[in-house]
Amino acid sequence: MVRSLIFAAVMAIAPAAPALAQLEPYDPNSIEVDVELLLLVDVSRSMTPNELEIQRRGYAEALVSPEVLKAINGGMIGHVAIAYVEWAGSYSQRVIQEWAVIRTYEDAQNFADSIAMNSTGGMRRTSISSALSVGAVYFRDNGFTGLRRVIDVSGDGPNNDGAPVLAARDQVVSQGITINGLPLMTREGMGGMWTIENLDAYYRDCVIGGPGAFVVPVLDWSEFAAAVRKKLVLEIAGDTPPPAPFAIQTEPERIIPTQGATDCLIGEKIWERYRQNWEP
Repeated sequence: MVRSLIFAAVMAIAPAAPALAQLEPYDPNSIEVDVELLLLVDVSRSMTPNELEIQRRGYAEALVSPEVLKAINGGMIGHVAIAYVEWAGSYSQRVIQEWAVIRTYEDAQNFADSIAMNSTGGMRRTSISSALSVGAVYFRDNGFTGLRRVIDVSGDGPNNDGAPVLAARDQVVSQGITINGLPLMTREGMGGMWTIENLDAYYRDCVIGGPGAFVVPVLDWSEFAAAVRKKLVLEIAGDTPPPAPFAIQTEPERIIPTQGATDCLIGEKIWERYRQNWEP
């Protein structure tokens, strides 16, 4: 409860471009783990109730899978620390499961049950930048010392709220945190009007960063559980997947990157375009 209250206070100030944090000194009273892994899960309102349920179930199933447990037990220390936080707009982040040590199947099952029992609704806007900035703060004084610190961020669209995503990404990476991406390139509900066809390339060029950073795109919700399982194994084991081809944008009516480069402000431009249409 105390950690949740501290986190809520941090969220209130996070979008105001927090100062660059220094790496925390080693705490002899902290628990050593192979990796501190923060799962940042998109629950923006473009996600349907069905998609939100698939997400929760997919993460819960992946955490108790034999592949993930094998990766955990195969580490140098043999256990990890994981937390699960949902995010949407600049001021919209909520802790679903605070930091917990995962050593055994029972640990993983308890964590998975906590996720599955929280049936929360969607929130407005998409601020990847705020999610990353607040997420980085959440590592501080968490009681763990990891050989690696990793943010695993999912999302079904580009940043369209808060600070620019590139600045937030670079600031988080400069603190020794690796950011991996799980772009949700599905087409259900109203998400189509806010997203882009090459969301995987956007995540590759604008969101992820740090040693061994990678993207695992989800093209259909039927692939979600397997994608999460693969991603968790790679993150816990510290491996990097081989490069894969990225989707090419083909819809002419969308705003497209110029000269073949990814436009990291494309989400803000799409939001502004629709906002102008709403004004009288």
